[in-house]
Amino acid sequence: MTEVVATARRSRITPEREAELYEAVLDLLREVGYDALTMDAVAARTKSSKATLYRQWGGKAELVAKAVRHNKPGGMALDEIDTGSLKGDLHALTMRSDDCEMEQNSALMRGLAMAVHSNPDLLRAFREHLIEPEMATFRRVVQRAVDRGEVRADNPAIEFMMHMMLGGFAARTMLDELPPTQAFLMSYIDAVVLPALGIPTD
Repeated sequence: MTEVVATARRSRITPEREAELYEAVLDLLREVGYDALTMDAVAARTKSSKATLYRQWGGKAELVAKAVRHNKPGGMALDEIDTGSLKGDLHALTMRSDDCEMEQNSALMRGLAMAVHSNPDLLRAFREHLIEPEMATFRRVVQRAVDRGEVRADNPAIEFMMHMMLGGFAARTMLDELPPTQAFLMSYIDAVVLPALGIPTD
């Protein structure tokens, strides 16, 4: 009976309201960072009660992880893409975010990187809601390429595809002091990711 009541309470938040809350959380993260973000601040910014926030998300780590996932047209969006080739799928994924969105997301993820590794609750929430689902989605997309005969099933680079994709995104700022862009990421995919998987790019 308690579970039924809790579920009914959680269901009162509409998808539109949930999206508003997530956007407010991301705005606050950009303004103050994870460590300084409080549920009180989220409640004030969104005109919500703190009790409602805790009832819906349990705590700050869960709320932040789900807000990032909601805002991210990343690997999980690949389930909605099937162009008939892995190159087409990865290029279509890259086009989901314009250069401005990529710059904002890059700055947000840089700010969260230290917090993730120093906060066990946030790391657990990120693994549950972002890392593991996204890795599973990329594996399904690569399996489609294997089934089509584009990629050999025993190619060792398959296990490092997520590492390659995230590495290019992160290294753009660290090494070049420039934000990632659509043009950069598509060039990176063609020059690094696809050749590693044995797919010609000519």
